[in-house]
Amino acid sequence: MTEFNYLHNFMLNMKNIKKLSLLFAVALLSSLTGCKRSSLSGNTSRGTGWQINAKDGGFQYNTRYKGQETAPGLVFVEGGTFTRGNVQDDVMHDWNNSPNQQHVASFYMDETEVTNLMYSEYLDWIKRVYPPSDEKFKEIYASAVPDTLVWRNRLGNSEVYVENYLRHPAFMNYPVVGVSWIQAVQYAEWRSDRVAEMGLQKEGYLERDSQLSASAEENFSIDTYVNAPTKSFGGNDSITLPVKRRAKVIGEDSTNLYARRESGAIQLKYRLPTESEWEYAALGLTELRNYNVYRGRKKYPWDGQYSRSGERKNRGDQLANFKQGKGDYGGIAGWSDDGADITNEVMSYEPNDFGLYDMAGNVSEWVADVYRPVVDDEFSDFGYFRGNVYTKNAIGSDGTLKVIGVDDIQYDTLSSGRIIAKALPGQLVKVEVDSTDMLNKQRTNFDKSNNINFRDGDRASSRNFDDFNDRSEDSTNEDETQDMYNSPTYKTDGMLAFDDSNDRTSLVNDEVRVYKGGSWKDREYWLDPAQRRYYPEQMSTMDIGFRCAMSRVGSKSLSKKKKKN
Repeated sequence: MTEFNYLHNFMLNMKNIKKLSLLFAVALLSSLTGCKRSSLSGNTSRGTGWQINAKDGGFQYNTRYKGQETAPGLVFVEGGTFTRGNVQDDVMHDWNNSPNQQHVASFYMDETEVTNLMYSEYLDWIKRVYPPSDEKFKEIYASAVPDTLVWRNRLGNSEVYVENYLRHPAFMNYPVVGVSWIQAVQYAEWRSDRVAEMGLQKEGYLERDSQLSASAEENFSIDTYVNAPTKSFGGNDSITLPVKRRAKVIGEDSTNLYARRESGAIQLKYRLPTESEWEYAALGLTELRNYNVYRGRKKYPWDGQYSRSGERKNRGDQLANFKQGKGDYGGIAGWSDDGADITNEVMSYEPNDFGLYDMAGNVSEWVADVYRPVVDDEFSDFGYFRGNVYTKNAIGSDGTLKVIGVDDIQYDTLSSGRIIAKALPGQLVKVEVDSTDMLNKQRTNFDKSNNINFRDGDRASSRNFDDFNDRSEDSTNEDETQDMYNSPTYKTDGMLAFDDSNDRTSLVNDEVRVYKGGSWKDREYWLDPAQRRYYPEQMSTMDIGFRCAMSRVGSKSLSKKKKKN
């Protein structure tokens, strides 16, 4: 009887094992089939069924791309919607901060302001590649050096900053100042090229340490490499085609010798943030959201309505570096001091919820936008930016892209008297788009190259004060800009007349840029991220610095979010 029960149980167990094996095989097959059905990656085309990245040739594409890596110095800022221009106070009665709802796409932003050390690296590179002792290059280095004389005060003792602030190691991690908007843009362009060059070296597309042998005749430009790679480094293919790279590519297929957009190895460019991006990043609204419900407004980059910390461990400490009152730039020496007379070392105060430091205080910061009092949110409420001037690559007489040579450098004299190089050797020549890029293709999204004045201002600012007739049909772009912000004058009979004199009554024009955030010289009022001011793009001060940003491509967030119940 015992043997019969044992045999019976054994047979039942074997049947169960067979059933489980069958169920497991079916589940595995269905999972594999499901993966194949839902997968968007792989080396088989979902359009044609042909092989991608085949060794024998054909279409080549990076199907293993894992997403955009965070570039040096940057932190990720996940995009979203916010109320731009929502100031708590308007004691200045500027009336240029009408609240409007905007959406900002995800992007990256410098963790801190660009420091003296970071900018000095840029100056060192320029001095090595374009020696100031050479007559052809002397203006290049001079145009990049910050104006240290911004520290001078006719009734102040400040020569120590004139002589030491930019160069001395004691100030190396302090934000760079004396930099104009134009210089900040040129630094961002240089930084883009250097980081892109480093990335291509790591991927094996460029010879290692190529930056150390760079010269005026042979240096790297990201635009040139992408559009005309054979002209990079002055056509020196020993740098652009390393031996190791050639050995990896079968038959030296020219489509695979150089990195293309499809490779994922082309670094995105650094740039100045737009005003919307800067304000959104400074607010750091993440802690005010609860299951995607917005719970109120913020006055500062930190939570609360005060400039001192309310936390037990550091209660009473200042949360930013700003002017606390007349003649009071830091407080009484000791416990209540904010730790700085002028600027302060970056990261001296707590970051906001995005991990960004000094988004209030220390120095104000340039942003990309041309200043206008009115934000046209009726036309654009996504990625708002005023300042677009669309360009394209110039074509030479031989039918190839024009690259600036050592003898082709063009200089421009600014209204401030400073001479700057429009572009450096190795870079592509850019020209504004023309009618062939617009009318012939029946474009509806833009109809001219310079769009700075598009739908500019309110009704009164876009018409003459004398007859209120629309001038956009019979005047040029420049004429409209000249007329736009000249205030009217009164005649003896009390009638308004347009001011045609050379004495401008407004500083608002196409060459003034927005700067944001309070500085070490500003009162608490300016710490509100929504506050905005403007300054000529070719001028600099002792309290305006900058930080760079970079666009995000691909997914909005770094990781997929799970739905919450």
